[in-house]
Amino acid sequence: MRTFTLTQLFLAKQLLLPCYPGPSILLRFKSYTIRDNSRLVTMKLDTPYFQGIFTPEVTSLSELFNKHGYGLRIAGGAVRDLLMDKQPDDLDFATTATPSEMKKMFEAERIRMLHRKGEAHGTITIRLNDKQNFEITTLRIDTTTDGRHAEVEFTTDWELDAGRRDLTFNAMFLGLDGTVYDYFNGIEDLKNRSVRFVGDPAYRIKEDYLRILRYFRFYGRIAIEPDKHDPLTLEAIKNNTEGLGKISGERLWTELKKILSGNYAKEIMLRMLDLGVGPFIGLPKEVNLEEFKDVCEKALGLKPHSITRLTALLRTEDEVATLHSRIKFSKYERDLAFFIINNKFIRGHPPLKPFICLIMHTKSKVSDTHEWSCEVLKYRGEVTLLKELQEWKPPKFPITGHVLMERGYKPGPKMTEIMTILKNQWIESNFKLTQEELIDYIDKDAGGEGL
Repeated sequence: MRTFTLTQLFLAKQLLLPCYPGPSILLRFKSYTIRDNSRLVTMKLDTPYFQGIFTPEVTSLSELFNKHGYGLRIAGGAVRDLLMDKQPDDLDFATTATPSEMKKMFEAERIRMLHRKGEAHGTITIRLNDKQNFEITTLRIDTTTDGRHAEVEFTTDWELDAGRRDLTFNAMFLGLDGTVYDYFNGIEDLKNRSVRFVGDPAYRIKEDYLRILRYFRFYGRIAIEPDKHDPLTLEAIKNNTEGLGKISGERLWTELKKILSGNYAKEIMLRMLDLGVGPFIGLPKEVNLEEFKDVCEKALGLKPHSITRLTALLRTEDEVATLHSRIKFSKYERDLAFFIINNKFIRGHPPLKPFICLIMHTKSKVSDTHEWSCEVLKYRGEVTLLKELQEWKPPKFPITGHVLMERGYKPGPKMTEIMTILKNQWIESNFKLTQEELIDYIDKDAGGEGL
């Protein structure tokens, strides 16, 4: 067992400023206990969602750790989801076993270990029965932080590990017997739909500035009012926005895209911009606020891509390029942003014609351009046209290079020019011209009447 200095224990346990829960708690749980001289609250969870996590592999994992005498509990998001009557997408586990102890145990039991990239921070990944992967992480405390990364030491104290986490409802553990271990009032915060940092918000943020975006992301998932934040939390965020400049673009975008696709995207982004977050995540100083508000309202219920909402804050291709250089979009996301900037005001008669032309003449994947065109219609809030375009299936152009070569044309610029002209004729006919009719058009060219 590791020992810790009094300073480490003081920082981990005394600076957390715990809040004790009141007497009211979620009644569907079997029991509710506060230990003497401890902030720990426990309760029994016994719901169909909890029972649903017990695959044969989870049961085997539990038996394995019991056999070797190590503590094992579910940690983080899965606990939060189960308390909210949701089936978790995956399970993360925490343990009192160190990485070396886990490796020794897994080797003895002939259990396959996968990549060991997380071993320095206490995480071992295994695969059981060739069916299910598990990430299991040793309990730890942060000894030093720089606002991006932390140096850790391992511990067997569950409360110390809980105290290093960001939000109260992310700092709970769940035993495989159904016991929930809550050190910082996370259960009550979930009940009240309150998003709170563990302890002092400024202290937590300075450990990892990405927690600013994580706070807003979870606000969109948990809160029931669009803009009801704790003033002290907002003050702590406002005083530390500059720290986001230290965070990699990939990490920023992982959180930001979830904010933009979640609940209250408009209100949360406006609040973030009001607090000064924008310049540190790559947005221009003067964002297009009115258009952003308008697009959020028009696209309400249409499930727009995160990029669609984000692009509404921008005005030019240069602003898209600058943002991309900061937060590292995927190629698809970058091209979608450029597409929206260049085509958001495109019009024609009939209304879908310009989009059909863009799709049929695209140099990108036809399916991508089809999706991007639908995003423009979401951007504009044109519900009827959006439904039409979503249901429209791009027809197959009946002329191929092989057909033209049979007519004596050789691959090259001339063939490309003819293919383009024929495709335009085909589109103008509303895709009614057949291969034979298009070939006739080519034959007229031989006589000087057509091409």
